[in-house]
Amino acid sequence: MTTIYDVPADSLISEIAKELTANKKINPPEWAPFVKTGVHKERRPENPDWWYVRCASILRRVYMDGPVGINSLKTYYGGKKDMGTSPEKFRKGSGSVIRTALKQLEDVGFVTKVGDEGRVITSEGKSFMDKTSHNLKKDIPELAKY
Repeated sequence: MTTIYDVPADSLISEIAKELTANKKINPPEWAPFVKTGVHKERRPENPDWWYVRCASILRRVYMDGPVGINSLKTYYGGKKDMGTSPEKFRKGSGSVIRTALKQLEDVGFVTKVGDEGRVITSEGKSFMDKTSHNLKKDIPELAKY
């Protein structure tokens, strides 16, 4: 069976983002066109469908890292903040973006909370990711022979 580890991450995330746009429960919040994705960013995202790409990326990250909390996801989506003439410093990503995306993924049934440990992917979410990976692997001729 094909899993997410068998296909390139960028292709998988873009394919999942396309499928999430068709889902009625995942919609960008009303503040999404105006928000930055972290303190380290200077501008908002240029891609108009950035919300679906971020949801797909978070879903992949939850699949890979097992029980994962918001703080570790904030660290993953963080980056270096330009401090002018001072050295750059690492800053975490936006927690509100991550929390809202996780809540929407929970409403769809792809992610669930596990006590105080964080969130894990459900069997439905794992099946969705694996089917998408399998379809993607069939479409890419270089990967089909493996």
